[in-house]
Amino acid sequence: MINSLFHQFHQLQTRSMSSALKAWSAVRGIPDKLEASLDTGLYYHRYLQEVINVLETDSHFREKLQAANAEDIKSGKLSKELDFVSHHVRTKLDELKRQEVSRLRMLLKAKMDATMEQNVQIDHLGLLKQFEHLDPQNQHTFEARDLELLIQAATKDLENYDAAHHEEFKRYEMLKEHERREYLKSLDEEKRREEEARFQELRQKHKEHPKINVPGSRDQLKEVWEETDGLDPSEFNPKTFFKLHDTNSDGVLDEQELEALFTKELEKVYDPRNEEDDMLEMEEERLRMREHVMKNVDLNQDRLVTLEEFLKSTEKKEFNEAGGWETVDETQVYSEAELQRFEAELAAQEAELGRRAEQLKRQHQDLQEQQVRLDAQKKEYQQAVLHMEQRKTQQGEAPAEELKFQAQAPHAAPAGKMAVQDSWVLS
Repeated sequence: MINSLFHQFHQLQTRSMSSALKAWSAVRGIPDKLEASLDTGLYYHRYLQEVINVLETDSHFREKLQAANAEDIKSGKLSKELDFVSHHVRTKLDELKRQEVSRLRMLLKAKMDATMEQNVQIDHLGLLKQFEHLDPQNQHTFEARDLELLIQAATKDLENYDAAHHEEFKRYEMLKEHERREYLKSLDEEKRREEEARFQELRQKHKEHPKINVPGSRDQLKEVWEETDGLDPSEFNPKTFFKLHDTNSDGVLDEQELEALFTKELEKVYDPRNEEDDMLEMEEERLRMREHVMKNVDLNQDRLVTLEEFLKSTEKKEFNEAGGWETVDETQVYSEAELQRFEAELAAQEAELGRRAEQLKRQHQDLQEQQVRLDAQKKEYQQAVLHMEQRKTQQGEAPAEELKFQAQAPHAAPAGKMAVQDSWVLS
């Protein structure tokens, strides 16, 4: 059994609320290369994917990974095996890192260009330190430290995912309620009563569903055994059930395989065709169910359920005597105080947007006035040029002055001089 971090990151599938973390992939039980359709949503997704693909081509590293557990990976022990991979693999990893550093440098430059004046010297090394998935001190070769940092960054993202998802869902619910209240304020008294009655009717209709079994309980699993697997409920066998739903036969139930077990329960409450059913609430419900099972079954908290852990959970009292499941709409996702703070935050954001809109409006007016002045200056310039052209044209049409020869009668001249008989006159 491989409790590898590669496997864990592969299991998280795309969520409706946001891109899920599913970066690292198990070597056993999946295709040779990480499927191109998987997208972690991480800014270093492509780099992560390509590193995994290259490492999987090395037989030595693959063998060590199969023998490693989650602690070996998290502690960096597995990263040291990078020193023994083939030269060809190391060369490819070096090139991948250089490409990633180059990409990050381009991103940083684009960001700086957008926020700073041009021709400002950028300290790329200092800025690269903000990225946690590689070693910025060495920008040319992929070393054990790089693999260790990549694993640590992805591990942290995975651990933070569920909490971020819950917080995002809470904000979604508060926004929905805020918009509902604002809409009610816009109505007259009669319309407001009608809308409130309609809201309560839809809410009650949503609650009218079959009993929801506690995730991971005998009742819930037996229902899957009977309705999904088509087997006799009287012959329910936990070990057989585990093997049936270990769909990739890797010896563990991962998060994706666990969540698939909840489909029947979720369908009791949520139908995309019903106005009263919110599909985002369904995804939150799915996450809550998976967390509940992991909390009670995943003893070593490696986000994987082994056969041993699964069988032990079926021996607990809670497995056989579980009551009903409280759905997300029956829980208090947020308090009134939290909603008030959220609305205050929205009001502040709207005020800021209004201020910026007013500032942009004034800037637009200033630009229009400048354009008017420029247009007037342009018109004056054009008129001056036209006037000069007219003067040049007028000067060019005036008759040219020329000298003409004119004969004159001879007249007396002083003694010793010749008489001037002809002359040039200006006409």
